[in-house]
Amino acid sequence: MKVLRRDLRHGIIEVLVQTLDDLWHLYNIIERDDLVHARTSREVKMEGVGRPSSRRMSVSLTLKVEKAYFDRTITRLRVLGVVTEAPEDLHIQGSYHTLNLEPGHQAVIVKSRWHSHQLERLQRAVTRQEPIVLVAIDHDEACVAVLRSYGLEVKAQIRSRLPGKREPEKRENALGKYYGEVLSLVASVSKDLKGKIVLVGPGFAKERFAAFVRSKSPVVAAKIAGVKSVSSAGEAGAYEAIRCGALEKVLRDSRTLEEVSAVEEVLKRLGSSKGDVSYGLGQVSQDASEGAIGQILILDQTIREAEEERRRVIDETIRDVESKGGKVLIVSSEHEGGEKLNSLGGIAALLRYPKHW
Repeated sequence: MKVLRRDLRHGIIEVLVQTLDDLWHLYNIIERDDLVHARTSREVKMEGVGRPSSRRMSVSLTLKVEKAYFDRTITRLRVLGVVTEAPEDLHIQGSYHTLNLEPGHQAVIVKSRWHSHQLERLQRAVTRQEPIVLVAIDHDEACVAVLRSYGLEVKAQIRSRLPGKREPEKRENALGKYYGEVLSLVASVSKDLKGKIVLVGPGFAKERFAAFVRSKSPVVAAKIAGVKSVSSAGEAGAYEAIRCGALEKVLRDSRTLEEVSAVEEVLKRLGSSKGDVSYGLGQVSQDASEGAIGQILILDQTIREAEEERRRVIDETIRDVESKGGKVLIVSSEHEGGEKLNSLGGIAALLRYPKHW
């Protein structure tokens, strides 16, 4: 993402969307009642003799946002709202419209107040890390996935169906075909990505697969940034690699790793019963007003779906945390950490000192 204009005095930031991850960041930045200005197309009725007609025109509109929808399957962010500014001759002010933001589009976002966590997320998007291709493999199964800012995007899972160990020759041939199938998929997925490849899994299968890749495809082999051990293969192994920190060196700046690690710390503190953690909006809001919060975790879904009064309390809580030097982390609902935070009501806090016994 590129920031084309930044005028925080008037609450204005203009951006150029470049990737799918940029759309995800904007999805978590754009809120209800923000103003968003972008070029779009709209069906316009034409005046004239005979039957009424209409045609689709390219126009620049400003919307007061009501909702946003992130659709990664078609690489689009849909922003729904009421038109506040438009060419006068179209007579569409006050009507509803949907902006479809895609890579290559420019958009101006106007907020009454930019929170520090939103500016930090924007900075992450500007200095973003390339997606990582993650392969979780053993002799039975493999999962090929892409780790993006919004979470893990599973591309495919492959079963080996190897013959038993009493048929070593058949087993070795089948293993070669299995590795070849996984390599073909990894090569296809990584072709358009500049990011690295990380292999994880139990036992020695991942090392054997790495050797296979080096012998068959030097281009793919050059992208391998790490071979790490986890207890499982498949999708479970991919999530374990994120959760247990096996990718920490490779993905030190990964948003997903940061979010999952923070949620795991919440669960760890809850399990220790030391009283230095809280969850649920009521309790967290009270802790924020008392300056007890070192870091607050809020599920993106919790913010987007909150009714007006609940949203007001969430905004006040965020302001309290930021004004007292605490950190705000918005957690994606697209990964395992988000699911766990959702089970705690979508909001939790790591406290500076024990408070809830």
